[in-house]
Amino acid sequence: MQQAAQQRIDLSKKPHLIDAVIGNSRMLAALGAGGRIYRLWHPHIDSPQHLDEWRTGIRIDGGSTLWFDSETDGWRADAGYEPGTNIMRSTVTHPDHPVSIESTQFVVPDVEALIRHYRITNTGVRSVSLQFIHYASFWIGETPHHQAVLFDEPSDAVVHYRGAHVFAVSADRACSEFQAGASREEAESGRLNGSEAQLGAGGALAWTFPDVAPDGTVELTLYLSAADRIEPALELLGELRSLPYAELYSRTADYWHDWLKAANPCPIGDEPIRSLYERSLLVMKLMSDELSGAVIAAPEMDESYARSGGYGYCWGRDAAFIATAMDLAGLGTLSEKFFRWALTAQDRSGAWQQRHYHDGTLAPSWGLQIDEGASILWGLWRHYELTGSEWVLGDEVWEAVERGADFLVRMLDENGLPKPSHDLWEERVAQHAYSSAAVFGGLDAAARIAEARGRREPAEKWRGAARRVRDSIAAHLWDAGRGCHYRSIRLNVPEDQYNAAVGAGAGGTVTRTAKGYARYVLDVDPIVDVSLLGLAVPFAALDVSDERMAKTADRVQEALWTPGVGGIKRYENDRYIGGNPWILTTLWLAQFRIAQGRPDEAERLMQWAIDHRTRLGLLPEQVDRSTGETAWVVPLTWSHAMFVLAVWMLAGSRTAPAGREV
Repeated sequence: MQQAAQQRIDLSKKPHLIDAVIGNSRMLAALGAGGRIYRLWHPHIDSPQHLDEWRTGIRIDGGSTLWFDSETDGWRADAGYEPGTNIMRSTVTHPDHPVSIESTQFVVPDVEALIRHYRITNTGVRSVSLQFIHYASFWIGETPHHQAVLFDEPSDAVVHYRGAHVFAVSADRACSEFQAGASREEAESGRLNGSEAQLGAGGALAWTFPDVAPDGTVELTLYLSAADRIEPALELLGELRSLPYAELYSRTADYWHDWLKAANPCPIGDEPIRSLYERSLLVMKLMSDELSGAVIAAPEMDESYARSGGYGYCWGRDAAFIATAMDLAGLGTLSEKFFRWALTAQDRSGAWQQRHYHDGTLAPSWGLQIDEGASILWGLWRHYELTGSEWVLGDEVWEAVERGADFLVRMLDENGLPKPSHDLWEERVAQHAYSSAAVFGGLDAAARIAEARGRREPAEKWRGAARRVRDSIAAHLWDAGRGCHYRSIRLNVPEDQYNAAVGAGAGGTVTRTAKGYARYVLDVDPIVDVSLLGLAVPFAALDVSDERMAKTADRVQEALWTPGVGGIKRYENDRYIGGNPWILTTLWLAQFRIAQGRPDEAERLMQWAIDHRTRLGLLPEQVDRSTGETAWVVPLTWSHAMFVLAVWMLAGSRTAPAGREV
């Protein structure tokens, strides 16, 4: 039998291939500008990912298959989202081939189905015979093993199945050829053998369009349906085929238009800001698993952890920022679903761990990151402030708040700061300025919730603990010599780094763990880090008008601005993915400048983010420090949330006095 070629692309090596995401609450797909689908998640947006390879090609006058769906081999793509929707349209051409192919792709709202519509135009001077080729290899359940595929003649569909996952592919007209168990090489040759069932991952279909005249156009609509059994998957295909393509398109476009209309409109009329604001809301919707409420950081593109620890998870910290942006945008229903999910992810100890899967179970993590749970508590109070949701003051939330706040209190060290844990970048263990600010924000929020419930005793306890953290930040985290806050104190480092630092005059100690292992701890970490802005924005442990805070922000801008390309790096000597400026860090500084009453500077920083959108209008995590091109993950939900937060802060600053939180 023919086995499918294992062609899955390692997106950690080629992240630039992802240009768009489409989906609904049960299905998410990541695509390139040419329309190729690289990843497909179902029935949740974080897992499992089922696609090995999915290609679409064209044969002209019986020649070899030309894979037109990626910008390789001379194919050029002009792509974009339909305005105000998560519908992607792409037109591809080739200087050597007489065809133009327009594709429109979307996931139907509330239906487990993906639609791919094609208009193929003969751009040559003579009639040609065209054959459209679909080839797909599914690694259902994220494994190449135990796959099976069949051709169902009554439905004219290739069906891929494994366990409780079934994917069926058909079209709005009968195919001319098919093969279950096809390899991409066989699809490339155009010789499909009619095999009806095979063990394996690949399958192919072909449709023939003879004698297409010059300037003539033919159309084809492909449908992918998903279900937990073969019969319902095929039934859904039948329902889709019974509807005109125009109806499916209109239903989807109307859904997204209506969804945007129900949100708060952009409070700033500037067109580039409005456009990115709306795209940000659409992205945040796609990254929200409405079935569970979890909000993922980004579509996963590094499944094997080749260059990172992965992104297709829910971080409490990211999601707290995102939920606040949702609330400002009038999307409180989505935000509240996240917070309801967060209650299910809390440990019995009161802690929230670093990151989780959509079902609230623990995702692969490095250890406790105390700002995660603190951010959730902070976000809950912001949700109440912005929406007035009485649910926040109910018993269910109160139990979680009480456990969470008491955990934060227990985690305070003898110096008044949170005990060492991982920093927000998940790279080092210490007592961090940002983590301390988040704990202050979480305890202050818990105290406010307690007061709103009339619970005076816990309110006083948590507010007192918050004050102790704030006072300890002032006492232990200020470097008078540099005129800037320390990023951290009591920094755990490897032995060689410790020896080099101490040899250069740094202070430090060597301690032993209960098992006798040596722990090397430097007294201070003086690296300038953008997260120092978190002392004031958003957690307000310090006021933006505080002289020390203002000096720290100026030092952040001075030390972290990227020459030439612009934008703010995470911290000095950052080496992750080349040490690039990030979108969210630049917008973080913009928010700080707005809070300071310096909106003109903030607008320039926001414009930098706008200028470094992808060609489809998405915000990546990073921008290449040499070329200014998109780098690494696309889209990063936190980037989009930070833009929405900056927009509302900027709009509010025009009526609010400097220093007031918006």
